[in-house]
Amino acid sequence: MRRRLRTLDKHLETILKPGLNRREQPWSPAVATWFPGEPRFSWIEAPVSNFRELLTRRDPGIAVRFARALLWLVSWPYGAAMWMRNRAYDLGWCATHRSRLPVISVGNLSVGGTGKSPVVTWLARRLRQRQQRVAILSRGYGQLAAGQNDEASEMALLLPDVPHLQHWDRIASATLADEELDMQVLVLDDGFQHRRLARDLDLVLIDASDPPASRRLLPAGLLREPMTSLSRAHVIVLTRVDQARQDELAALRQTVNRSAPQALTVEASHRPTGLVGFPFHQQDLGQLRGKSVLAFCGIGNPQSFWAVVRELGANILEQRVWPDHHAYTAEDIQDLRGWCQRQPAAQIVLCTMKDWVKLQIADLGGCTLLAVQIELHIERGQDELEQKLDALKVPDELETGAP
Repeated sequence: MRRRLRTLDKHLETILKPGLNRREQPWSPAVATWFPGEPRFSWIEAPVSNFRELLTRRDPGIAVRFARALLWLVSWPYGAAMWMRNRAYDLGWCATHRSRLPVISVGNLSVGGTGKSPVVTWLARRLRQRQQRVAILSRGYGQLAAGQNDEASEMALLLPDVPHLQHWDRIASATLADEELDMQVLVLDDGFQHRRLARDLDLVLIDASDPPASRRLLPAGLLREPMTSLSRAHVIVLTRVDQARQDELAALRQTVNRSAPQALTVEASHRPTGLVGFPFHQQDLGQLRGKSVLAFCGIGNPQSFWAVVRELGANILEQRVWPDHHAYTAEDIQDLRGWCQRQPAAQIVLCTMKDWVKLQIADLGGCTLLAVQIELHIERGQDELEQKLDALKVPDELETGAP
């Protein structure tokens, strides 16, 4: 029985990893196959550009409603399997490991796109300001040839004094960080569903800009777990509250309060702080105002990136979407160069930091390539969150064996 539960745990923890965004080619649920194929066809309504849009469109027509109904039926067995998995952990049938070091988990209910990297970066910086040695542990989904994925490469630039350990066995990473690296605090990246490693502070992120229709279980929505799973969380961070509709944000607050009355609710926005050009030169955001630009990205929620670019005053001539954690090939770069050359009015081509760290080139087809750097800004609840960080029992120098 326990072996079957462990197998179920392994499959559910990796199911439908980031990849809801395929190439932005129109397709319609009326004739769409499951991810492969992406037929270019529209029926009754405007075509859907990717699977995420199918789940999040606010004005669904008949075809999208029909597709969502079918997906809702499919979500029932997935929900039952997830309930069994969580129940097994709750009853102790699946073992958990507790590290000697305090563990802060940063995770999602949904499949990516909540703005997790800025939160992890904010936490690591706060812990370093307390003179605490911190390591980030992640599974390393979408690793590149160099051995790190885009998130680790980005954080290596932003947090050069914070080691980032990527391995499918995060218990082994936690042991290594403790015994070999003499760390004092561990930040578990994308850890809410990784219940094998116990945590002392559990942060769960919810993208407030996503429409309510997206908050259904996979594959009918974006949720890996139901909203009731928030009862395990200590802190719930509502991200991108500045991009959310006020009526939907008010309803989300009520849902969170019902699902997790025990948790602290923090509200945050993701603000652009600068532009980055090759080789990691910081540039001023003001140069985008009034400029005609191209934009592309391979992230969980492309719409949030387009919104930021438009808020900076840039005019987006054309945009492209790649799958989340996409590893750009030489063919992809040549394709992007040709795309830029076919847009003579474009002055700049923009991407996210996650994309830029995989490219790190000065221009594409004569257009200057710049990345928009995003940082977390907490709108509400920062003092209470700081208090929870202060309450962590961090081992001192003598206990960790550091010199």
